[in-house]
Parts: sequence; C-alpha cells; structure tokens
Amino acid sequence: MKLKCVIIDDEPLAVNVIKNYVSQINSLELLCTFNSAIESMDYLQKNEVDLVFLDINMPLLNGLDFIQNLQNGPLIIITTAHEEYAVKSYELEVLDYLVKPIPFNRFLKAVNKAQKENESSSKEPTTPEKDFIFVKIDKKKLKKVYLDDILAIESLKDYIKIITKTSKYIVHQTLTSFTEDLPSERFIRIHRSYTISIDKVDVIEGNSVEIDGIRYTIGRSYLNDVKRILLDGASDND
Repeated sequence: MKLKCVIIDDEPLAVNVIKNYVSQINSLELLCTFNSAIESMDYLQKNEVDLVFLDINMPLLNGLDFIQNLQNGPLIIITTAHEEYAVKSYELEVLDYLVKPIPFNRFLKAVNKAQKENESSSKEPTTPEKDFIFVKIDKKKLKKVYLDDILAIESLKDYIKIITKTSKYIVHQTLTSFTEDLPSERFIRIHRSYTISIDKVDVIEGNSVEIDGIRYTIGRSYLNDVKRILLDGASDND
C-alpha cells in the first residue's frame, strides 16, 4: 500500500527537490504541496495523509509549533537547512530529521523507516510482512529486498553487490552506509569488503565463514568480534 504524503515548505526549490525524490519511489503518493503550515491544516483535518515532509522555518507558524497543534497526525519527516532543531524535533516524536541539501540515499532511508512504522501501527490484525528495504538498482527503479533473503553484501568501491538466495543486485552505495541501515542483531561486518547475514552462516573455519557454498574471508581486525558473536549465537541456540 502506498503512503499518501504532502510537502509543507515555503522554498519552491526545496519543494521541487522533494517532489522529484517522491516521484522516484513507487511506494509514495504525493497528494499536495503547501507553502505554509497554516495552509495545510484544514487539508490535513479533512483528508487521510500518512506522511508529511515538513520544513521548520516558515511564516506565521513554524514547523515545530505546527507539530504541537496536530492531533492524531500523520508521520512527520523534518526537512530543514538548520541542524539546531534536531533535539527539539525528536522530543516531539518526529520520525526523522533531514538536513538540506538532502542526498537521495538519506531520503530513501527515511522513507523506508516510514514504511515500517506505518505497517507496524496498522490497526487491522494481519500477518506481519517480512522486514525489507528498498534499494535503487538503476536510475529510476527501486527494488524491494527482504532482509531474510540477503546472504551477504560485497563492497565494489562506490557500489555494493547484494547477494540473495536467488539474485544479485548492484547498488550505488558504500558498504559502510548500507550496513548502518541494517539491523545489527542480524548482520555483521566481517571485512572491509563484506557484510554477512549472521543466521546464514553454515561453516566457520579459521579466518573465514561459508554461506550457501561461498567462502568469505574474515578481516584480521574483525576476527575476534565476529567469532564471538557467531559462537555466542550458536550457544544461545543450544
């Protein structure tokens, strides 16, 4: 299901950037844009909106005051040129805080978070969907990849190769930033070139692990921590 979103920002260039980003993500549906928080209030009261991309410094009513006046409002992602309001915004339980100029990868990470939050707060009792992440596999295509399907991620300098049970995807992102987006209890960096899924390890031998018949070297500086985590996991399952 698509997230219905609106943009509230008094800077036309900033609105255009976010509109462009939204247009590239199939899971988002842009309903409307507003130049001020005041203009948006009546619309939000009368329409179903899941997500708001909200600037802070706006005329008459700033973004933080606007949030405090919302009742049972949508998810909020702050989009601002100012870093100093981050602590205050998180006190108001905003979902994420993006500082302009906003890189697309950072925007996508916030949207992924919104998707998960929206699904977890669904009132209807349904079978929970597996955890997933959207990755950009070409200029216009975003692919949903289930975390349970990921075996390993390999660094290719400024790109990574995501290896799943059935496919491989090349993504323009560093291994460090991608690993940071993954749950640390399920994935571990074992080498400057590899991150692996902890529960997919079949064999531990010397300074390497084997996953689905493929051997991955554990870097010397990672060896102690990797073996401790993998072996602790095995002990917990006994």
